[in-house]
Amino acid sequence: MRKPILFALSAVAVAAVAFVLAIAFVNVHAADQTLPTVGQAAPGFTLPSQDGSQISLDSFRGKWVVLYFYPKDMTSGCTLEAHNFQRDQAKFDADNAVIVGVSVDTPDSHKQFCTKEGLTFRLLADPEHKVVDQYGSLGHFGTWTIANRNTFLIDPQGKIVKEWTKVDPAHHSEEVLAELAELKK
Repeated sequence: MRKPILFALSAVAVAAVAFVLAIAFVNVHAADQTLPTVGQAAPGFTLPSQDGSQISLDSFRGKWVVLYFYPKDMTSGCTLEAHNFQRDQAKFDADNAVIVGVSVDTPDSHKQFCTKEGLTFRLLADPEHKVVDQYGSLGHFGTWTIANRNTFLIDPQGKIVKEWTKVDPAHHSEEVLAELAELKK
Protein backbone atom coordinates (compact mmCIF):
# COMPACT_ATOMS: atom_id res chain seq x y z
CA MET A 1 0.00 0.00 0.00
CA ARG A 2 2.86 2.36 0.80
CA LYS A 3 4.69 1.83 -2.51
CA PRO A 4 1.82 3.13 -4.71
CA ILE A 5 1.43 6.17 -2.46
CA LEU A 6 5.17 6.89 -2.50
CA PHE A 7 5.22 6.39 -6.27
CA ALA A 8 2.31 8.80 -6.71
CA LEU A 9 3.93 11.40 -4.44
CA SER A 10 7.21 11.08 -6.32
CA ALA A 11 5.43 11.54 -9.64
CA VAL A 12 3.67 14.66 -8.31
CA ALA A 13 6.98 16.06 -7.03
CA VAL A 14 8.70 15.46 -10.38
CA ALA A 15 5.79 17.07 -12.24
CA ALA A 16 5.87 20.09 -9.90
CA VAL A 17 9.61 20.58 -10.42
CA ALA A 18 9.19 20.27 -14.19
CA PHE A 19 6.37 22.82 -14.09
CA VAL A 20 8.44 25.30 -12.05
CA LEU A 21 11.41 24.89 -14.41
CA ALA A 22 9.17 25.39 -17.45
CA ILE A 23 7.70 28.57 -15.96
CA ALA A 24 11.20 29.81 -15.11
CA PHE A 25 12.34 29.14 -18.70
CA VAL A 26 9.38 31.02 -20.15
CA ASN A 27 9.86 33.94 -17.77
CA VAL A 28 13.62 34.12 -18.40
CA HIS A 29 13.07 33.93 -22.16
CA ALA A 30 10.35 36.57 -22.02
CA ALA A 31 12.58 38.82 -19.91
CA ASP A 32 15.36 38.48 -22.50
CA GLN A 33 13.11 39.84 -25.23
CA THR A 34 13.18 43.50 -25.98
CA LEU A 35 10.45 45.31 -27.84
CA PRO A 36 11.62 47.79 -30.43
CA THR A 37 11.00 51.25 -29.04
CA VAL A 38 8.91 54.13 -30.26
CA GLY A 39 11.09 56.47 -32.29
CA GLN A 40 13.44 53.85 -33.68
CA ALA A 41 13.49 52.51 -37.22
CA ALA A 42 11.31 49.43 -37.51
CA PRO A 43 13.43 46.29 -37.91
CA GLY A 44 13.32 45.16 -41.53
CA PHE A 45 12.17 41.73 -42.62
CA THR A 46 11.00 39.58 -45.51
CA LEU A 47 8.48 36.79 -44.91
CA PRO A 48 6.14 34.64 -47.04
CA SER A 49 2.48 35.63 -47.19
CA GLN A 50 -0.63 33.51 -47.55
CA ASP A 51 -0.22 33.48 -51.34
CA GLY A 52 3.41 32.34 -51.10
CA SER A 53 4.90 35.66 -52.23
CA GLN A 54 7.75 37.19 -50.23
CA ILE A 55 6.73 40.43 -48.52
CA SER A 56 9.27 42.92 -47.18
CA LEU A 57 8.60 45.75 -44.77
CA ASP A 58 10.48 48.01 -47.21
CA SER A 59 7.79 47.40 -49.85
CA PHE A 60 5.41 49.54 -47.78
CA ARG A 61 7.57 52.71 -47.65
CA GLY A 62 5.35 55.75 -48.04
CA LYS A 63 2.46 54.06 -46.21
CA TRP A 64 1.50 53.64 -42.60
CA VAL A 65 1.98 50.00 -41.53
CA VAL A 66 -0.09 48.30 -38.86
CA LEU A 67 2.17 45.36 -38.00
CA TYR A 68 0.26 43.11 -35.69
CA PHE A 69 1.43 39.86 -34.13
CA TYR A 70 -1.12 37.26 -33.14
CA PRO A 71 -0.95 33.78 -31.58
CA LYS A 72 -2.68 31.33 -33.93
CA ASP A 73 -4.79 31.11 -37.07
CA MET A 74 -8.40 30.06 -36.64
CA THR A 75 -8.61 30.61 -32.89
CA SER A 76 -11.38 32.72 -31.40
CA GLY A 77 -9.44 35.84 -30.34
CA CYS A 78 -7.31 35.88 -33.47
CA THR A 79 -10.35 35.45 -35.69
CA LEU A 80 -12.15 38.30 -33.90
CA GLU A 81 -9.15 40.60 -34.26
CA ALA A 82 -8.72 39.73 -37.96
CA HIS A 83 -12.45 40.24 -38.65
CA ASN A 84 -12.30 43.68 -37.05
CA PHE A 85 -9.29 44.69 -39.12
CA GLN A 86 -11.07 43.38 -42.23
CA ARG A 87 -14.26 45.26 -41.29
CA ASP A 88 -12.24 48.48 -41.02
CA GLN A 89 -10.10 47.84 -44.11
CA ALA A 90 -11.64 50.75 -46.08
CA LYS A 91 -10.87 53.14 -43.21
CA PHE A 92 -7.25 52.00 -43.12
CA ASP A 93 -7.05 52.36 -46.92
CA ALA A 94 -8.39 55.93 -46.61
CA ASP A 95 -5.61 56.65 -44.08
CA ASN A 96 -2.93 55.27 -46.46
CA ALA A 97 -2.35 52.38 -44.05
CA VAL A 98 -1.74 48.69 -44.69
CA ILE A 99 -2.52 45.92 -42.25
CA VAL A 100 0.03 43.14 -41.92
CA GLY A 101 -0.50 40.23 -39.53
CA VAL A 102 2.33 37.93 -38.40
CA SER A 103 2.19 34.61 -36.57
CA VAL A 104 4.37 31.52 -36.35
CA ASP A 105 1.87 29.59 -38.51
CA THR A 106 2.75 28.44 -42.03
CA PRO A 107 1.74 30.10 -45.32
CA ASP A 108 -0.69 27.21 -45.91
CA SER A 109 -2.34 27.79 -42.54
CA HIS A 110 -2.64 31.50 -43.39
CA LYS A 111 -4.15 30.66 -46.78
CA GLN A 112 -6.80 28.47 -45.15
CA PHE A 113 -7.50 31.14 -42.51
CA CYS A 114 -7.88 33.90 -45.13
CA THR A 115 -10.11 31.74 -47.32
CA LYS A 116 -12.31 30.61 -44.45
CA GLU A 117 -12.65 34.08 -42.89
CA GLY A 118 -12.65 36.25 -46.05
CA LEU A 119 -9.47 38.13 -45.13
CA THR A 120 -7.89 40.25 -47.85
CA PHE A 121 -4.92 41.82 -46.05
CA ARG A 122 -1.51 40.19 -45.76
CA LEU A 123 -0.76 37.51 -43.20
CA LEU A 124 2.92 36.65 -42.98
CA ALA A 125 4.34 33.34 -41.83
CA ASP A 126 7.24 33.24 -39.38
CA PRO A 127 7.54 29.57 -38.36
CA GLU A 128 11.24 30.07 -37.56
CA HIS A 129 10.33 32.91 -35.13
CA LYS A 130 12.90 35.33 -36.55
CA VAL A 131 10.68 38.39 -36.94
CA VAL A 132 8.49 37.53 -33.96
CA ASP A 133 11.66 37.45 -31.85
CA GLN A 134 13.06 40.61 -33.48
CA TYR A 135 9.92 42.45 -32.39
CA GLY A 136 10.02 41.06 -28.83
CA SER A 137 6.80 39.16 -29.44
CA LEU A 138 7.80 35.52 -29.00
CA GLY A 139 5.61 33.78 -26.47
CA HIS A 140 4.60 30.39 -25.16
CA PHE A 141 1.26 28.85 -24.39
CA GLY A 142 1.85 25.54 -22.64
CA THR A 143 4.21 23.66 -24.93
CA TRP A 144 3.33 25.77 -28.01
CA THR A 145 5.46 28.60 -29.27
CA ILE A 146 3.28 31.51 -30.35
CA ALA A 147 3.45 35.18 -31.20
CA ASN A 148 2.27 37.42 -28.39
CA ARG A 149 -0.55 39.80 -29.27
CA ASN A 150 1.49 42.97 -29.87
CA THR A 151 1.09 45.68 -32.51
CA PHE A 152 3.48 48.25 -33.92
CA LEU A 153 2.36 51.29 -35.89
CA ILE A 154 5.06 52.27 -38.36
CA ASP A 155 5.02 55.65 -40.09
CA PRO A 156 5.54 56.15 -43.85
CA GLN A 157 9.28 56.73 -43.28
CA GLY A 158 9.68 53.38 -41.50
CA LYS A 159 9.82 54.58 -37.89
CA ILE A 160 7.84 53.01 -35.04
CA VAL A 161 5.44 55.64 -33.70
CA LYS A 162 3.24 53.55 -31.39
CA GLU A 163 3.26 50.12 -29.83
CA TRP A 164 0.59 48.13 -28.06
CA THR A 165 1.23 45.01 -25.98
CA LYS A 166 -1.27 42.41 -24.82
CA VAL A 167 -4.01 44.02 -26.89
CA ASP A 168 -7.71 43.34 -26.56
CA PRO A 169 -8.67 41.79 -29.91
CA ALA A 170 -12.27 42.99 -29.60
CA HIS A 171 -11.35 46.70 -29.72
CA HIS A 172 -7.88 46.86 -31.17
CA SER A 173 -8.76 47.92 -34.71
CA GLU A 174 -10.60 50.96 -33.35
CA GLU A 175 -7.62 51.83 -31.11
CA VAL A 176 -5.27 51.77 -34.08
CA LEU A 177 -7.61 53.89 -36.21
CA ALA A 178 -7.94 56.43 -33.38
CA GLU A 179 -4.16 56.64 -33.03
CA LEU A 180 -3.74 57.08 -36.78
CA ALA A 181 -6.27 59.94 -36.75
CA GLU A 182 -4.43 61.58 -33.85
CA LEU A 183 -1.03 61.26 -35.53
CA LYS A 184 -2.29 62.69 -38.80
CA LYS A 185 -3.62 65.89 -37.18
